[in-house]
Amino acid sequence: MRNGRGTLTALHLLLVWATMATAVPMLGFGLVAAAWGGGTGATVPVLFVGVPLALGLLTVAGLPARSVVPLCGSMSRRLGWAVLVFALGTLGVLAGLAAYGGDVDLGSAETRLALTGVPYAVAAAFFVPSRWVRWGALAVLAAGVAYGGVVGPAQARQRQHEAETARYRERAALLYLGDAPPGMRVAHAQVGPASFVVDYRPVREGYEEGYVGLVVRTPLTPALRCPEFAPENETCTVTPQGEMIRVGDIPGSADAVTLTRRHRSAEVEVSRPWTNVGSAASWTPCTRSRTRSCES
Repeated sequence: MRNGRGTLTALHLLLVWATMATAVPMLGFGLVAAAWGGGTGATVPVLFVGVPLALGLLTVAGLPARSVVPLCGSMSRRLGWAVLVFALGTLGVLAGLAAYGGDVDLGSAETRLALTGVPYAVAAAFFVPSRWVRWGALAVLAAGVAYGGVVGPAQARQRQHEAETARYRERAALLYLGDAPPGMRVAHAQVGPASFVVDYRPVREGYEEGYVGLVVRTPLTPALRCPEFAPENETCTVTPQGEMIRVGDIPGSADAVTLTRRHRSAEVEVSRPWTNVGSAASWTPCTRSRTRSCES
């Protein structure tokens, strides 16, 4: 490509980018404002006005490229070129919005506004009859797809993980998770602002019945003690080792047993609807921390 045509091509793509980086955010703001004020139906007039206006601006932006882009050689062909560039570029903007909705980092507000014009410039580059320009547009497209579909989501998950870790770093004792009792698995785990809750269910759920609940929290009292107002069908005992055992006598059902003990700076409570207190008392927290909610 000769220097003159190369400069003209660069100016052509820059003009397309600048035009759409200005027009598309204004159109988007108009759509949001109309939807906010009058619902989805109110966006139709905005589209009827905004889309032809954007196509007109693109048609004007294609005037300097009449000698570079064959589709810009006449008014009718230039209008067709504008429709194609607008359609392809809008698909790119929608893909970017989907990535942004998935917490992909697209920079500051100014950067995001500037990025809205990039898909239209890339689409316009594919209509330039130059192998190098088209290869460059393909490289930009591939980079955008890779970042929006792979790299960006991975970074978003990493940032979420780091934020959750930082949130609970001051309460590391709340993140201890005990080994599942024999024959059981972790069915649900959730981290709260001051607690960590785990539900265990039988591995062969449907064939075996059972449930064990684990709650790790900040100690509620300086020392474990039985509640002053306990239910009539519940007995409570504090062992010499400082553990509190509560047994609820439920007529027609298995006794509900709750074991509470202190583990380092946390208070651990294990409950299960069986009278076999020994197996519950043998539970010992391990040091595997969990910083995300999970379900299986």
